[in-house]
Amino acid sequence: MIFKEIKSSRIGDKYFCVEHSSGLKVFVYPKNGYNSTYAIIGTKYGSINTSFKCCGEAEITQVPDGIAHYLEHKLFESEDGDAFSKYAKTGASANAYTSFDTTCYLFSCTKNFEESFKVLLDLIQSPYFTEANVEKERGIIGQEIKMYDDDPSWRVMFNLLGAMYHKHPVKIDIAGSIESIAQINPENLYKCYNNFYNPSNMVLCVAGNVDPNKVFKIVDEMIKTNNNKVPECVFPEEPYNVATDRVEQHFDIALPTFQLGFKEEASKSRLTEEQLAQTDIILQVLASRSSRLYKKLLDENLINDSFGYEYFEGERYAAVIFSGESKDPDTVSKLIKEEIEKFHKNGIDREDFERAKKLVYGRNVAMLNSPENISNAILNLTFANRELFHAIECIANTTIEQVNDRLKYQLDNKNSSLSVVLPLNSKKEK
Repeated sequence: MIFKEIKSSRIGDKYFCVEHSSGLKVFVYPKNGYNSTYAIIGTKYGSINTSFKCCGEAEITQVPDGIAHYLEHKLFESEDGDAFSKYAKTGASANAYTSFDTTCYLFSCTKNFEESFKVLLDLIQSPYFTEANVEKERGIIGQEIKMYDDDPSWRVMFNLLGAMYHKHPVKIDIAGSIESIAQINPENLYKCYNNFYNPSNMVLCVAGNVDPNKVFKIVDEMIKTNNNKVPECVFPEEPYNVATDRVEQHFDIALPTFQLGFKEEASKSRLTEEQLAQTDIILQVLASRSSRLYKKLLDENLINDSFGYEYFEGERYAAVIFSGESKDPDTVSKLIKEEIEKFHKNGIDREDFERAKKLVYGRNVAMLNSPENISNAILNLTFANRELFHAIECIANTTIEQVNDRLKYQLDNKNSSLSVVLPLNSKKEK
């Protein structure tokens, strides 16, 4: 099999890729001298993909909320046994997860890679749904939903998404609700599987102590072609403005927790590698542990080491989110917005820019020491039409002028929402 070599002259690393005849994109990143190997395969299908139009069908198909997560659970069970039992025999550590726009299956191992790899490729191609085993899973997932309903860190996030978004399904819990999973059955599970678990809609990444030729050979032997065309997902029109600027909930906790989100206008296409690099540098300057804002909030005892930030993006949604614990989340929100206002007025200082750029670049290069981080990064970047080495190169080539120009399109104080979870005995001050 002919494969393409992707090399970074700046870093000196390389990895290999193949687009298999089935449409599956396969990436292998060998790390000589490493003991472990990590593999992950994902489909571009997550909790937000509940409304879609299949090729040749006039009507839009609507499936229950939480079905992608339900499907993830069920794929571990097949007619010839449970995949976790098979991994136990090979000695691999396996897991899976469903996000807003992907579902992924993974394992890591220090031995028996080929055996574990075959288990991975088999489990994503061997759906086995019956009325009995689907019904059995309903209780398990129902308990998981109730557990997350009682988790303040989970609730503060989804309360924020509900405050920011009017219609986009990103505001709906990934696992769905007790009511929505009651509508899941073998028929709609098979429909979602047959349409979205298509190799042409999937990415496979392997990194670590591995021979690319062996990976590509096993893929060629095991991956079957799916002749279905991937459906077109349908999303409601989402306004630019947030739904509400503040939401709160009370839990049995000692210290309030918060998330502050700045909603952005989002299209079907993601940021380019250049734009993502600029955003990473902006957030590093603004709110990293070396920033003036972080020092001020810490000195005034308004945050602890749980404080953080992220650029949250996917299909037709995007936001910058700050989060953490604080005795006074409203004051934290006020101070963050004041710092943002200064940035918009004065731009980013050159010295701060140079320091942040080096830190962001260094963090991304350091990531290449971990097979897990490499594989996850390649998978997520590929789904976003980005490439790992180009993304790192863009950080190195970013200019202060580009960063200050990018700042014009981000962090709109007038389009933000604050989500707060407060202790049960607290009352909001008037």
